Amino acid sequence: MQIGRYYRFDRMEAAGSLGDLGTLLPLALGLILLNGVSAIGLFFMVGLFYILAGAYYRVPTPVQPMKVIGAYAIANYAMITPNIVYAAALLVGAILLFLGATGLIELSRYVPKTVVRGVQLSVGTLLLIRGLEFIKAPPSSDVVPSYQFKLAELGVGDISVYFLLGIAGLAVAYLLLENRRAPAALIIVIGGFLVGLAFETPRVALGLHLPKPIFLEGVPSIDDFVTAFFLLVLPQIPMTLGNAVIAQHDLAKSYFGDRANRVTYRALATSQGLANLGAFLLQGMPMCHGAGGLAAHYRFGARTAGNNIIIGSFFLGVALLFGESSIEILKLLPFSILGVLLFIAGAELMTMIKDLKGKSEFYVPLVMLGITLMSNLAWAFVIGLILAYLLKYEKIKV
Repeated sequence: MQIGRYYRFDRMEAAGSLGDLGTLLPLALGLILLNGVSAIGLFFMVGLFYILAGAYYRVPTPVQPMKVIGAYAIANYAMITPNIVYAAALLVGAILLFLGATGLIELSRYVPKTVVRGVQLSVGTLLLIRGLEFIKAPPSSDVVPSYQFKLAELGVGDISVYFLLGIAGLAVAYLLLENRRAPAALIIVIGGFLVGLAFETPRVALGLHLPKPIFLEGVPSIDDFVTAFFLLVLPQIPMTLGNAVIAQHDLAKSYFGDRANRVTYRALATSQGLANLGAFLLQGMPMCHGAGGLAAHYRFGARTAGNNIIIGSFFLGVALLFGESSIEILKLLPFSILGVLLFIAGAELMTMIKDLKGKSEFYVPLVMLGITLMSNLAWAFVIGLILAYLLKYEKIKV
């Protein structure tokens, strides 16, 4: 089915819509199961953000958890309560709205291309590494169903059934990557769910489940906001500017040209700001766009905003029909299959450095990659920016 230039609903769009589940599901499930974030609010806002972003931008537009916030919250779940997560969503939303409304986000235009490529290379590498980790073995976490650990214990010698499942998924994905009749992501995700169903019977509560406004549950305290600001929001902002605004804009232009004329710095800051205000009000998680997510959707076949409508409708349906029990359905997907999606998306994003020329241009992304692997992307972005301008004005030579 095709509706004009901007929306198409077919196998390829459906397959592309699944491409970023490897990023979204692990962090979303962790925030729900370990931090106590509302499953209804989280999946409802993810679905709504996907649909509204697709309707406005009219090209594939990813929706992801904010990775610094999500990863830190999950790693420190004993001290990061749901209200601290909701407070982080409000604060980061307000900051992004301010940058968009005042036009300060337009300063992003002065970020050199080498820094943008450094962000893309670094994020792509992180996705690829995490994908390999998921393929090798299930992460040690309450998020992972017990059957996956049993598969990891079965096998011949050091080769487990779980690992073979991931390798098989990777082989099928690459064999079908350009196949329009049997799109790669669609085949491996459906196959993954069937594997999960063979071992687990999810307990679901079918009905109409609406998200609850936070004011009915108890708003975050001042202490929650202070904790959220210093531990979660401050480290997140540089990464959001680098990956979800600058790199997202660049990649959308590279993929879609004039069709991506609405994907501006101000629009990206504003849409993410509004989405996070909604996440605060309806008890969701901090969300962003992101170059890695766009690369994933595109690599698996998405070419129009129909991709957003498909995956957004899926998450809305999961939230409204299954409520808190929706996590039981999504947990069926083996982490090794999520690892396949992450691996391919990461590899696709890393190739964006192909348009760089000469030693000095490659130097900045490689330094940023090293800093990212040793520290984090926020520091890599700041140091890469300084290094790029020093090279530009020939204050240093490499």
